[in-house]
Amino acid sequence: MTTLDDHPLTISVGEAAEILGIGRHSAYRAAATGELPTIRVGRRLLVPTARLGELLGMPASALRGGRHEPAADEHRRA
Repeated sequence: MTTLDDHPLTISVGEAAEILGIGRHSAYRAAATGELPTIRVGRRLLVPTARLGELLGMPASALRGGRHEPAADEHRRA
């Protein structure tokens, strides 16, 4: 399974599609509508991994090899 820990600061739209579990066509369509955060560098369309992590509700520490600690509202109430 691919995780964001395995990627640099930006990834291709195709790599983002793999992480999200969607097809490339769906990922490019999501990028075109703004649902998938992207930046354009020359002719390349790139997805910032930090923004993708935010979209998925992951803390910044989880993006660069840190441990994912659940947010306070993710803890079960006893």
